[in-house]
Amino acid sequence: MTQPSILVARAVFPETLELLSQHFEVDSNQADTVFSKAELIARLQGKWGAFTTGSERIDAEVLAACPDLKMVANMAVGYNNFDVPAMTARRVVATNTPDVLTETTADFGFALLMATARRVTESEHYLRAGQWKKWSYDMFAGAEVHGSRLGILGMGRIGQGIARRGAHGFGMDVVYHNRSRLAPDLEAACKARYVSKEELLRTADHLVLVLPYSAESHHAIGAKELDQMKPTATLVNIARGGIVDDAALARALREKKIAAAGLDVFEGEPKVHPDLLAVPNVVLTPHIASATIPTRKAMARLAADNLVAFHQQGRPLNPLNPEVLA
Repeated sequence: MTQPSILVARAVFPETLELLSQHFEVDSNQADTVFSKAELIARLQGKWGAFTTGSERIDAEVLAACPDLKMVANMAVGYNNFDVPAMTARRVVATNTPDVLTETTADFGFALLMATARRVTESEHYLRAGQWKKWSYDMFAGAEVHGSRLGILGMGRIGQGIARRGAHGFGMDVVYHNRSRLAPDLEAACKARYVSKEELLRTADHLVLVLPYSAESHHAIGAKELDQMKPTATLVNIARGGIVDDAALARALREKKIAAAGLDVFEGEPKVHPDLLAVPNVVLTPHIASATIPTRKAMARLAADNLVAFHQQGRPLNPLNPEVLA
């Protein structure tokens, strides 16, 4: 029997391609070209499925041009590159890769918080430029982490992981805001207290953003919210670009309305707002929060397993629109 054809839209681990080739005719992109929409549509012609990353936008236009497409598996927990309602309308199954990157991403979120609070990037640039000539009492004096107040906006799995690290490892007072309050046992495990968004912004010494991107969360942190924060506070975004108004954040950093920021995600990435590149009090990383080899392999394996499970059993492991399966 002829195997269905799939597109693997970006470069991936050889063992992932080997697994997929046992079940599908694989059109791979190991050259790692980032396709334009027209190129993506052309490569998806006749394809039953696709293995994507955040760089491939699956929207109504793509779906209309690719009538054979039945499933798209995203190698990410986030899926703002998917128009899920349009996929559901076309009866195309969408999947993501939750759980496997939770702890690794929480590790990185806390690493970015530490680097931001303690001015690691700023001081390294100073050292590399040959400017370090003597010790001084206030040289790159940053913010305290242990015993301070950690605020978390978005309290899903990753937010809970950051809360546990702060509360149990650093004795931090953890407060959070979420669309819905956690169950009492989860709050106790995280040593976290639910507060309003206004109180979160007003009282946090370190604010970490871990909420999913949606139309409702677009620019959830803008000029108004930054004005409510302490001038000594730090802001860390490991969620998605677009949750923060990057232009407003650059102004707030330049005007010292907040002390510093750490960003792993950006509006319009891989482009970065030029004003963010011009301020010294920001730590910038290129969307690497889940970037350990074991975690990335687990993400790739889960995306592949979703395709295989849907092909063989009619149901993937992590459907985002399970109503298509009914």
